[in-house]
Amino acid sequence: MPRRCSALLVSLLALLLAACGSQLDPQTVSQVGGAGGSGAAAGGEVLADGSVPAGGAVPDGSVPDAAAGGADAGGAPAAGGAAPGAAGGGGDSSGKNGGSTDGGDGANSASGGVKGASCAGFKNGPGITDKTITIGNASDISGPVPGIFEASQDAVRAYVAYFNSTGDICGRKLAVKTYDTRADAAADQQAYAKACEETFAMVGSMSAFDSGGAATAQGCGLPDLRSAATTVERSACKTCFGAQSTNASQFQNAVADFVLKNYGDAGKHAGFLYINAGAAAQNAKGQVDAMTKRGMKFDVVQGIDITEFNYAPYVQQLKTKGVQTVFWIGAYQQSVRLRQAMDQQGYEPKLYLRDPTDYSPAFVKEGAGAVDGTVVFANFTPFEEVRSNKELALYLGWLDQVKPGATPGFFGLFSWSAARLFVERAIALGGKLDRASLVAGLSGVKNWTANDLHSPQQVGAKQTGECWRFIQLAGSTWKPVGGTKYQCSGLTRIG
Repeated sequence: MPRRCSALLVSLLALLLAACGSQLDPQTVSQVGGAGGSGAAAGGEVLADGSVPAGGAVPDGSVPDAAAGGADAGGAPAAGGAAPGAAGGGGDSSGKNGGSTDGGDGANSASGGVKGASCAGFKNGPGITDKTITIGNASDISGPVPGIFEASQDAVRAYVAYFNSTGDICGRKLAVKTYDTRADAAADQQAYAKACEETFAMVGSMSAFDSGGAATAQGCGLPDLRSAATTVERSACKTCFGAQSTNASQFQNAVADFVLKNYGDAGKHAGFLYINAGAAAQNAKGQVDAMTKRGMKFDVVQGIDITEFNYAPYVQQLKTKGVQTVFWIGAYQQSVRLRQAMDQQGYEPKLYLRDPTDYSPAFVKEGAGAVDGTVVFANFTPFEEVRSNKELALYLGWLDQVKPGATPGFFGLFSWSAARLFVERAIALGGKLDRASLVAGLSGVKNWTANDLHSPQQVGAKQTGECWRFIQLAGSTWKPVGGTKYQCSGLTRIG
């Protein structure tokens, strides 16, 4: 892989970086639309006073801590009630006399059930006062696709509200300061230059052009626990980590193994189409190489120019070659176009397999019947399974508490995970908490699942997670394929 991607895709989930640790490819930014969002004011803050104003949101678009929201038996907020322990957790409020942190008991509690270390010796520093610990989030909110990663900021706000409703860190509540990176590397760098002075750590950030602030974060020793890293520069940053661990030189074996086990000979007659631009082409060829090593065979490997809107010739090529399994790398909008072309030509492969880019209500709505049967490989618990996953219920419940009607997202889920990991590591450090100790602690994190919210992630090692599961679209509902357990088959090095 080159040291620097020439461009990064800023179309909503256009290339899933989780799928192989790939980088988002920018060359489709102006060509492909995405699901927009209302956006949040750059620099907006989540206050740590434990209150919620009428209507839930303050005028600048930021959301204060939802301490006034209730909680059901599972810990998720319930409208109209009072959150347990809203006055704050136990421990010495000054953090100077050996007090301990609080946040509830149990893995799904806001503290993760982590025993708070002594607060003796706790010192204030960048982003830390006697009352608050300010964390930051720098994500693409405005830019070519407004609201592309708004879900990441919303998720961090939600977790801060959850934690502040029950506990504190050595007597200090959490506050969130947000930055808009505008799908621009320069804006990312500017945000991190400010964050070095204004925050203790950055949590849950998500930007397609995240190379800009990498050197800045490392230079000031700023811990940066992201939803995921999208560029080589960010992955190389010594103080930067991703709750979703990725490595562009690795691809999970679970995908090829799933095809060969469940679809037999269809795995010997595969086709791989991709947007012929930047990282998309590199990732497609790398994935083909990895899956070929696992026993699959590809009869068609074909790039499609970003300006091409007629997919009929490519579908005809798949039909002529007798392709039975089809892969695609590109935006969900393009995936819809490809599936519609298949439908028009009466071509239905035994398997159309996609990364989580297609796990989107917009894909289902826009594709209608043409996309039925699509299979997606995923490294997280689908939202449809909220009733059986307590952590997912917490994310969705608190998200709705701080921002009623907000749409949850794949990257938001991992930003929630990042916020939980930050809190648990901070509580475990107690009086020893500072930037350097937090970075050291994150460097050792292995098999992080955020209470089974997602598959095991190698946060410290920055290695692609090897465990994946599969879901299939049946009508308008995503349903498990091959059970709900993750399949873990190791990794193949590519590139």
